[in-house]
Amino acid sequence: VRLTKAFRNNSGADEYGCTLNELKTLMEFRGAEGIQKIKECFEDTNGLCKRLKTSPSDGLNERPEELDNRRAVFGQNLIPPKKPKTFIELVWEAVQDVTLIILIVAALISLGLSFYKPPGNTVFKSFTAGHSCVPPEFALGGGGEEGAAGWIESAAILGSVLVVVLVTAINDYTKEKQFRGLQNKIEQEQKFATIRNGQIVEISVADIVVGDITQVKYGDLLPADGIIIQSNDLKVDESSLTGESDHVKKGLAVDPFMLAGTHVMEGSGKMVVTAVGVNSQTGIIFSLLGASDHDAAVKKQKSKSSKKSSGSKSNGHNADSSRQRGDLLSCMKKSRRKEQSVLQAKLTKLAVQIGYGGFFVAILTVVILIIIFCAEVFGKYNQEWKSECTSVYVQYFVKFFIIGVTVLVVAVPEGLPLAVTISLAFSVMKMMEDNNLVRHLDACETMGNATAICSDKTGTLTTNRMTVVECYLAGKHYSNGLPKHSDLPANVLQPLVTGISVNSAYTSKVLPADKEGGQPMQIGNKTECALLGFVSDVGRDYESIRQDITEEKLFKVYTFNSVRKSMSTVIQNEDGSFRLYTKGASEIVLKKCTSILDQSGESIKFTVADRNQMVKDVIENMAGNGLRTIALAYRDFPADSPPDWEQENSVVSNLTCVGITGIEDPVRPEVPDAIIKCQRAGITVRMVTGDNVNTARSIAAKCGIINPQDDILVMDGKEFNRRIRNSKGEIEQSRLDAVWPKLRVLARSSPTDKHTLVKGIIDSTVTPVREVVAVTGDGTNDGPALKKADVGFAMGIAGTDVAKEASDIILTDDNFTSIVKAVKWGRNVYDSIAKFLQFQLTVNVVAVIVAFLGACILKDSPLKAVQMLWVNLIMDTLASLALATEQPTDALLLRKPYGRNKALISRTMMKNILGHAFYQLIVIFVLLFAGDVLFDIDSGRGLSLHSTPTQHFTIVFNVFVLMQIFNEINARRIHGENVFNGVFTNPIFCCILIGTFILQVIIVEFGGQAFTTTGLSLSQWLWCVFLGMFELVWGQIVSSIPNKNLPK
Repeated sequence: VRLTKAFRNNSGADEYGCTLNELKTLMEFRGAEGIQKIKECFEDTNGLCKRLKTSPSDGLNERPEELDNRRAVFGQNLIPPKKPKTFIELVWEAVQDVTLIILIVAALISLGLSFYKPPGNTVFKSFTAGHSCVPPEFALGGGGEEGAAGWIESAAILGSVLVVVLVTAINDYTKEKQFRGLQNKIEQEQKFATIRNGQIVEISVADIVVGDITQVKYGDLLPADGIIIQSNDLKVDESSLTGESDHVKKGLAVDPFMLAGTHVMEGSGKMVVTAVGVNSQTGIIFSLLGASDHDAAVKKQKSKSSKKSSGSKSNGHNADSSRQRGDLLSCMKKSRRKEQSVLQAKLTKLAVQIGYGGFFVAILTVVILIIIFCAEVFGKYNQEWKSECTSVYVQYFVKFFIIGVTVLVVAVPEGLPLAVTISLAFSVMKMMEDNNLVRHLDACETMGNATAICSDKTGTLTTNRMTVVECYLAGKHYSNGLPKHSDLPANVLQPLVTGISVNSAYTSKVLPADKEGGQPMQIGNKTECALLGFVSDVGRDYESIRQDITEEKLFKVYTFNSVRKSMSTVIQNEDGSFRLYTKGASEIVLKKCTSILDQSGESIKFTVADRNQMVKDVIENMAGNGLRTIALAYRDFPADSPPDWEQENSVVSNLTCVGITGIEDPVRPEVPDAIIKCQRAGITVRMVTGDNVNTARSIAAKCGIINPQDDILVMDGKEFNRRIRNSKGEIEQSRLDAVWPKLRVLARSSPTDKHTLVKGIIDSTVTPVREVVAVTGDGTNDGPALKKADVGFAMGIAGTDVAKEASDIILTDDNFTSIVKAVKWGRNVYDSIAKFLQFQLTVNVVAVIVAFLGACILKDSPLKAVQMLWVNLIMDTLASLALATEQPTDALLLRKPYGRNKALISRTMMKNILGHAFYQLIVIFVLLFAGDVLFDIDSGRGLSLHSTPTQHFTIVFNVFVLMQIFNEINARRIHGENVFNGVFTNPIFCCILIGTFILQVIIVEFGGQAFTTTGLSLSQWLWCVFLGMFELVWGQIVSSIPNKNLPK
């Protein structure tokens, strides 16, 4: 046998009786062929466990040295992450920016030309006599220090580009580091039930080793490869590996092979782990992906497979295994695609529009400067092109080109993506403190535009702390206090306590309180915990029953799912007969009952009329009090004629009803306020639950989702489907549109109903703006609805691995109020970007107009290239960091969602942008054309290229920057609120504001030729600061202008 002979010399063979490669090869088989291999090599699964030195019942010993040894031999359950980009790689990426490349090239040409001296020195005093290349108004600096300074500006441009590149790379490096930390956090949250030392413990997925015995249950995402050693109605979705959508039945007799990355859709069981990390089937795929691209990986695997097939009977299977890996590679290459987020769509459109405008102005500036230069030199003075002057002409053309590029640099809002990233990264970090673990970054911002929330009931709106508070047993309704065992006939007590004890997942337990006076701890399914607690309240011990009837002794289990809405377990009695225990949704189970236990414990006939009467008197009564009703029943089968256990419908029928329990799950005390906040914020909350319609209505009323005076709809899944489907059973959007706007509660709904509702709301066109829908989910079958929603919330505590995998955000406390916090953070992201945009566009408008008009009128830009780059650094990197890290306020929940079609730049923002731009342009142009007179200093207009910096233009530059610094404070609020409110609660903003001011002082006083600045006197500084600070006063004036007078 190939498997038994292969790789015998590998490590682990002597110690564990099988090698790493033997186990990897074993896991390539499936079905009957795989079962045969297990028999040939290990006799059975017990033999495999024996070889791996593990106990099927007690698992591994938790001795650290034993676990470490297994990791050394069989590997760790970790797939090494993709190597992060180095800082140098990030720097290289930052340099790829087109405008920066153009600047670098232009600066290098200018730098080279500044050191080039034309033969015969063409710069003479008399231009008209033909002894100079250019007229006086274009002349180069007159030699000496001024003439030699040509290289300084070019070097300063290169230095500024370097700063911009380094800052961008540092930001990217920090961002990547933070997101890796977030990914690690998500991975650390993943726990798996494993048996160690005979105890079931939740351990981190990374700590699982080969030989571990793990418990597998509905909703699990398998963390490793393994072989089933016990199973109950186990079905697995292997589509992530095979592409086949059908659920694969798993069991010792059919297919015991469990693969990492596949989803458990039904049932439960135990498996022995045989491969972890890079040695699991999924790990092998990841390794191939990491080693090369998709095609190469598939080719390599196919080649491997063909070699195996040449010498083996199992070649068909191995080729199939290779194909499956190829399918998985294809699946993993497909990125998760959702519609572009509202903010992303708007920003992309705006950035493109501004980019086009900036490019046009930049080209126009260069063209006008060249035309003016040529008109002066070759037109006005009628000069011819002189070959010895070529280098001088080129130097001027390069200077004009640099001016144009700097206009483009300032105009193009490349800081927008950075602002979005910083705001989202900051929000994600803070949202973790608010119990929101964000898996997909854009979900944070999308929540700010949410118009509808479809929420589960259990655990989200309620506490998920369930207890039985009422019951109907032996013909009596116990509505005030539960019965004791002495109150019940033996024929009722036995099926009641035994049925609850064995017909519940053995992972569900009620443990003693961890502190004195505390409540018992509920582990596992909370409904089952309530029933197990009821057994204790009656005065019986469910643990002793489970010790007598162990999980291995269960003959057949029909596990709970959303279609059955019930769970049934068959046990074999000592005389060979069988008993089936069933529990589930009361109306579903009662329809299958034909008899009921009366007050003496005798089984009597249970007619349809009896059932209807019980529904009216008992179930509706309990549901009206907000209780979840669970029916308990049983059926006996003789030993000599057992049924076909695969025919579930015939097996689970003709039941005898034991009784009804009413389970209370109190509404979370903070939920009603959260619902009110949502309604005030323009968000419609809908409850989608599997509970009885009366229970759902009662809870919805307690939460505030429905009010008596509202014109709304409350219906169950059956009625919902009747209304939305045509005579052919097809869903029609028009029918759905007639239902969802008024629908507030959808009860007895299936995951398919939830998906239909979410899709219908998203696809609807009855509202002027498309609805943005958030959905909560905890079950495996909630995956499609979570993926379809704009934002999917999975429950961190009660949620299955599959639901978490499909979600955008994980609620670590399962609390609805955390969703409201997510809305607040989402709106804060939107407002943070709006604040930054308001600030940046003001700088854009002013800088571009000043550079353009200055170049046209003065034949040079009043703001030099290096100064523009500094302004660009202020408004892009530093301002985005300052304005994108503002804390959210409750005021964000007092307005309606902005919606998809609302302009990103509101009328208020446009008023602020144009108002502040007006003030700044007035100040700049007054200083530009009259500043020398006002301050009694030499004029900086009309100076030659590379001449000594002047106080005149230094004041212009200084006032311009100071106005931006103080306008940054104005930008903190976009709706005319108090701009100083909460300013000291944001230390990042304060530090950046003060730091920018200090750097500006240093640049002005010590920047010299590099920044084209010279020192200013104290009085000049005071005037500059005054003109900058007046921005705050002007901001209040602008905000007082009513919006109604503005054009739409």
